Amino acid sequence: MTAREVLREEVKQYIEQADDKSLRIVKAILEIELEEETDDNGDGEVDWDELPEELKTRIDRAIKQGNEGGGMPHEDVVAKYYGKWFRK
Repeated sequence: MTAREVLREEVKQYIEQADDKSLRIVKAILEIELEEETDDNGDGEVDWDELPEELKTRIDRAIKQGNEGGGMPHEDVVAKYYGKWFRK
């Protein structure tokens, strides 16, 4: 089973147990995502030039920190937060 398939199954489980408020939130998120997929360039991506300057600055800083050995490896983030965010 691919990572995408595993994720879909996990989301389905959450959806089955979700209350009305959570379902409305998920629906809104998916609708926004669908709108972004149909943007002008058609690839679902936001053009760098369209981003606010503050966000560009923060992204550049994060990339620089990562290149200099800063940040936290993905495996560490998963180990620290996965159980907190995805309790079964």
